[in-house]
Amino acid sequence: MKWHELGEMNCPIARTLSIFGDRWTLLIIRNAFMATRRFDDFQKQLGITRHLLTERINRLVENKIFEKVLYHEAPKRYEYKLTEKGLALYPIIVSMSVWGNLWQNEDKQFPELRYLHKSCGNVIQPTLSCNCCGQKLDARLMSPVYFTENIS
Repeated sequence: MKWHELGEMNCPIARTLSIFGDRWTLLIIRNAFMATRRFDDFQKQLGITRHLLTERINRLVENKIFEKVLYHEAPKRYEYKLTEKGLALYPIIVSMSVWGNLWQNEDKQFPELRYLHKSCGNVIQPTLSCNCCGQKLDARLMSPVYFTENIS
């Protein structure tokens, strides 16, 4: 199956992976959340080839994850800023970071990446919970169900 075919599947995870299902795209998004905006900065920080970076950034712009903003006229230079759609990925990036701290650093070889909540000044420990009863989500207590109409 080709990447573009994932976007046609009847599965929200497959459709999402069609946009950022490779390692470079997720790392580009991670760096965007760390205030990286310019092509050369992404390239320098990630060590990705210019060709691959161009391809990945173009896909993010096409899918309205990034907005391409001119910051210098001659020669033309652009910044890539997260859109509202892109900013909505933040809980996913934070969740992946928490998972990586726990399961990919069991011997504590690397410093943990934590997130400080600017409003209250505390380091967060994000959790997903049921919006109805408040119970922490557990895969053993969940059942995926497809709905054909919107629910609240």
